[in-house]
Amino acid sequence: MKRLLILAVLLSACAEMAPRDADMAPPEGMTRPMPRPDAGAPPAGANTADAFDTSTEAERAAAMAESAPDAEARLGRTVASLGSPADPGFWLETPLTDRVRPGRVVAVASGASVQVELRPIDAPPGAGSRISLPALRLLNVGLTGLHELDVFAR
Repeated sequence: MKRLLILAVLLSACAEMAPRDADMAPPEGMTRPMPRPDAGAPPAGANTADAFDTSTEAERAAAMAESAPDAEARLGRTVASLGSPADPGFWLETPLTDRVRPGRVVAVASGASVQVELRPIDAPPGAGSRISLPALRLLNVGLTGLHELDVFAR
């Protein structure tokens, strides 16, 4: 009986700690990033980087295009890992931005840069970032591990 009472108390405490839908809503004025409606989702059963990378040649060329350095501001340096490979496009989820906006990342190791959509995440600035599979491939730093990136916003 004593064990049953302890179990009931623990379960009720867990229920109070569970997030509610209202707790998961973004702060007022901030929207969650939404996938591009025209972006192709990876095919069912995809299991290789090539299968998950649905970016087109034109999208890759646009992502590699040079940007005017005077038109952007450096947000800082972050350490990034591969984000969800099922989320198409060129993006970086990072605590270095407070809103969705265009930007650019430069891999410290390779010097390569790529145009991305900067997406905010609710975390302290040093928490790290997640980068899309197509963007990571263009940076020539490998798909595994942690990569230092300089982040710029336009």
